[in-house]
Amino acid sequence: MSGKTSHALRLYRRLFHYVKPYTGMLVISAVAMVGVSLCTGLSALLMKNVLDDVFIERDRQMLVLVPLAILLIYLIKGLCRFVRMYIMNSAGIRMVKDIRNELYRHLNTLSMSFFTETPTGTLMSRVTYDVSMIQGAVTEALTGAIRDVFTVVILSGVVLYRNMTLGIITLVVLPVAMYPLVQFGRKMKKASRRSQEQMGELNKLMQERIAGIGLVKACGTEETELDRFQADNEKLVKTFLKIQKVRALSSPVMELIGAGSVAVIVWVGGLMVMRGSMTVGEFFSFLTALMLLYEPIKHLTSVNNLIQQGLAAAERVFDVLDISPEIEDSPDAVILPRIRGRIRFEDVSFRYDTEWVLRGINLEVEAGTKLAIVGSSGGGKTTLVNLIPRFYDVTSGAVWIDDYDVRSVTQKSLRQQISVVSQDVILFNETIKSNICYGMEHVGDRELEQVLDAAYAHDFIASLPDGLDTVIGERGTRLSGGQRQRLSIARALIKDSPILILDEATSSLDTESEYLVQRALENLVRGRTTLVIAHRISTVKDADRIIVLSDGRIVESGRHDELVELGGEYSRLYSLLIEDNDH
Repeated sequence: MSGKTSHALRLYRRLFHYVKPYTGMLVISAVAMVGVSLCTGLSALLMKNVLDDVFIERDRQMLVLVPLAILLIYLIKGLCRFVRMYIMNSAGIRMVKDIRNELYRHLNTLSMSFFTETPTGTLMSRVTYDVSMIQGAVTEALTGAIRDVFTVVILSGVVLYRNMTLGIITLVVLPVAMYPLVQFGRKMKKASRRSQEQMGELNKLMQERIAGIGLVKACGTEETELDRFQADNEKLVKTFLKIQKVRALSSPVMELIGAGSVAVIVWVGGLMVMRGSMTVGEFFSFLTALMLLYEPIKHLTSVNNLIQQGLAAAERVFDVLDISPEIEDSPDAVILPRIRGRIRFEDVSFRYDTEWVLRGINLEVEAGTKLAIVGSSGGGKTTLVNLIPRFYDVTSGAVWIDDYDVRSVTQKSLRQQISVVSQDVILFNETIKSNICYGMEHVGDRELEQVLDAAYAHDFIASLPDGLDTVIGERGTRLSGGQRQRLSIARALIKDSPILILDEATSSLDTESEYLVQRALENLVRGRTTLVIAHRISTVKDADRIIVLSDGRIVESGRHDELVELGGEYSRLYSLLIEDNDH
């Protein structure tokens, strides 16, 4: 067995795992398919009676029975076809729903590094376009393939029953008809995989450019982006044209093979009728079966094309499903109880691939205290705080919360006790209330009012037409930066976590917005262990302790006044901050 064949069989087996729950529906559909195929065979057999008994023998009884038989056959065939199509399509649609659910569930288990490295547009293409291609393969191709195979088997029986000699000639030609079927399938799978890859690239480009439309307009690069989109779109069109070329070519090739076979059969059969070894009715019954036989064989070509497209899509979907999360709960992980909030980094080092970001970090943060983390860009500040909720795992060393190594507790119970307020506020295109209460099942109106007051968000929300029920647009685009940040603070207040991480939460705000956000932050940090990645002077000076990161190491540690007097890296950074503030 070749490598390609075994790979295809593995894909089939994995797809069958999703089909298995709907076996009962498939059995009913298969019985209906047999009914359709039997009726097709009976209609071919009936051709002998139409010609020999009705038109040649002029049997009046058969003149009544044959039309009734035709009506009955096609009534049963119609009912069977309806049952087959509806039930099989229902099973296929439900199966694809299961695949899409599993894919989305799996994506939610993957680590942050996966989403950092994989474009959003590519993932969207997997969940939407690729899964839809599998749906086409299951609901259309699979049903058509089973039906056509049944029909070929039954009509082959009719052909052999009517005339063994002509039947053998016909069946010998069948492998010739199957050869182009295989070749077209190979070309279709290759082109389909390429089209799916290009669709992912196009989705990625659209997602990035639409998200950054403000930058595009500010830089006046609309035409440049249009040219780039058109170039990528043209590549996709060319690949789709290749697919259509294979589809368009497959049908006439199969028809030509069928026509050649029919021509030979008409010549041989005509000689048999002339010699008296076949009746006219028998020959036309045979010919009808033959014509009906080549139709499903020809249809198998297009069915095979759809199957190859579906297999290419399934391969891409399974590639994602086969990615193991880098961060998983250990088998003996426990639920983290309510913590005080003491944090300890014990000889922690971390690297992305081969690049070391943190080296030998030893740090202790007492519960309820405020630690500021400063340093030049790329020094490892954000990476350091991301190790606490296990967005990434340490390469060596350990991170402790109270008396628990963060790797010894469940991720869910750990992250429930940590709130993050960052410069890049994540908001969904939903109501203000749903964004503030995200992840919280039950929040009372009184509690919500108190939180809005503490976050200095009550007044601006009250001024909106629909108040808390106002839909804020994708990523909160209908709100200002300060308003988005205050919603983020309100969300952290609702969560009421013992540990708070502030990642440059005020760095992109104007003076007025910063003032309101700072007052909201004062309410938020009270009584919590707070780690602040500092940018503005105001968030640095009042910290209980400040550490300076440089090249992944802690180079200085102390209070603001102590570090200024030290005249080292912090003093240099502080001087730059003062200059920026003066300007």
